Amino acid sequence: MGLLRLLVLAMLASKPGVTGGAEAVGNASEGLLEFSVGKFRYFELNRPFPEDAILRHISSNVSFLIFQIHSQYQNTTISFSKTLLPNTSGTGTDKGLVFILRPEQSMCTLYLQTLDAEPVQNMAIPLSYSERDPIPGGCNLEFDLDIDPNIYLEYNFFETTIKFAPANLGYARGTNPPPCDIGMERDSRWRLLYDVYQYFLPENDLTEEGLLKHLQRMAEVPQVKANAIKVVTLTANDKTTVSFSSLRGQGVIYNIVVRDPFLNTSAAYVPAHTYACSFAAVEGNCSSLGRVSTKVFFTLFALLGLFICFFGHRFWKTELFFIGFIFMGLFFYILITRLTLVKYDGNLKIFHDDGVFWVTFSCIAVLIPVVFMGCLRILNILTCGLIGSYSVVLAFDSYLYTSLSHITLNVLKRALNMDFHRAFTNVPFQTNDFIILAVWGMLAVSGITLQIRRERGRPFFPPHPYKLWKRERERRVTNILDPSYHIPPLRERLYGRIAQIKELFQKEQPAGERTPLLL
Repeated sequence: MGLLRLLVLAMLASKPGVTGGAEAVGNASEGLLEFSVGKFRYFELNRPFPEDAILRHISSNVSFLIFQIHSQYQNTTISFSKTLLPNTSGTGTDKGLVFILRPEQSMCTLYLQTLDAEPVQNMAIPLSYSERDPIPGGCNLEFDLDIDPNIYLEYNFFETTIKFAPANLGYARGTNPPPCDIGMERDSRWRLLYDVYQYFLPENDLTEEGLLKHLQRMAEVPQVKANAIKVVTLTANDKTTVSFSSLRGQGVIYNIVVRDPFLNTSAAYVPAHTYACSFAAVEGNCSSLGRVSTKVFFTLFALLGLFICFFGHRFWKTELFFIGFIFMGLFFYILITRLTLVKYDGNLKIFHDDGVFWVTFSCIAVLIPVVFMGCLRILNILTCGLIGSYSVVLAFDSYLYTSLSHITLNVLKRALNMDFHRAFTNVPFQTNDFIILAVWGMLAVSGITLQIRRERGRPFFPPHPYKLWKRERERRVTNILDPSYHIPPLRERLYGRIAQIKELFQKEQPAGERTPLLL
């Protein structure tokens, strides 16, 4: 049966208009996978058993196809041929190939495999485009594939960077592609625009099923525009590189829609996803974010913050310690990190300039105290309530992801990394964030209200230590009934103490009469 199948495939492959093989009906267990244009399919790949993928019934008005395959974190290889070559195959978690169709061609074949020891759950879809649609990656000069529709993603603690190859104008079957770098007229690829989109997975959702389901919303142009956030639009003159703030443990999908404004057509690249962490790491992987020591520290920090939130104004020295600890901790953390690494706001372009960002940040930090200068007690109580309750938010983040922690984290990243100014800092705001925001607001309002009511009729602040000492000194001078009034002055007490010390070193006088006897 297997030999007969191979003979049929060979006969069909020899017919004109058929590329790479023939179509046959099969399943994964038989080594054949059949796909339909525009339909998603789930399947499993195993290392010892590579699969032949077949696509048929391609319409005559289709000029090119993009076949894409996705997995959560295990790599999959997609290739035009069984022999894996750098310019005919791609390996990764989000990979795709472009098929430029020949006249009368209605069928395509490709090959899928994985080198991972464990079975890999995949999802794939072939998408069709006409001759008027731009070709993603059609002017690739940087990566291995001749036409590369893939988005290349890199991440570290500070930022996530995506790169892609420029697109080319579409063209009909059997014709030559337009030149990529000859002239910059309106009828060349330089008129194309690139819309960069970002899509957030539900917070704390690390499941494979959830990722593959949401990837379906980022594969085709209409779904991308309807579901994702457009971050920026690039022209053909811009660099094909975009940076974002890394969100460790938060699933994010990126895609790029290339538009031809002259023909009003568009096409989507192959979407890429990241969690800014590793599923395969033994320690600190995506499933166990945060060390135990970090959780203990932020839990104790939150308890102290709650005390400051409700009692900080009355316990003045404790509040000073808390605020001073925060500022000194941030200062030394930034200083040490910058000296050892030497290598991290809004999405407004004006804030991508470090000078503008830090001047604006400093002005806001100074403006608020100036506004409340006439009512310092209210300012101090507001500070206790807001900062003390925010420590609870940071404690939540060490156990359960919340984007509210990025209020301070992004400022730290900006101070630590010299390249973070170019990153877009979008964060998701989902159900968990609404709940934690409500808790933060409730604690802040409760703490501020309690302290304002308790401090009514009391002095604005505890008196200055120098004033306390001066007041006590005057009281001792004027109050003769005070036992401390009869205490000798400090100079006499010092002289008396020195005399006592001298007596310790004098020789002891011998006993008996010392004067001479009278005659």
